[in-house]
Amino acid sequence: MCRNITTLRGLEPPATDEEIHAAAEQFVRKVTGVQRSAATATREPCESATEEVAAIIVQLLAELPERKQPPRNLPPLRREEVQARIAARQAAREEHERMHDLGIAHTH
Repeated sequence: MCRNITTLRGLEPPATDEEIHAAAEQFVRKVTGVQRSAATATREPCESATEEVAAIIVQLLAELPERKQPPRNLPPLRREEVQARIAARQAAREEHERMHDLGIAHTH
């Protein structure tokens, strides 16, 4: 299947809502071939499916028994380099919005 979807069962601390949503989104994007930048007509059904898959994952993780061993790989959202990348993207987005708010010319 998709190498980017990591095991969420058995994590300490348990998987967060953000990690579950990211895995659900990755699954929906993989099986549909639809990316985030898709047209509204395509994006909305995928977002709805992502929410449904995330709810199913939450229920499934709650029903499964404890793992005997923790997963081998750390989920991406827990990795320092991924957190740094996300923080950098967020900072750039905020700076871009600030430039819009101030009316400063810039490129897109």
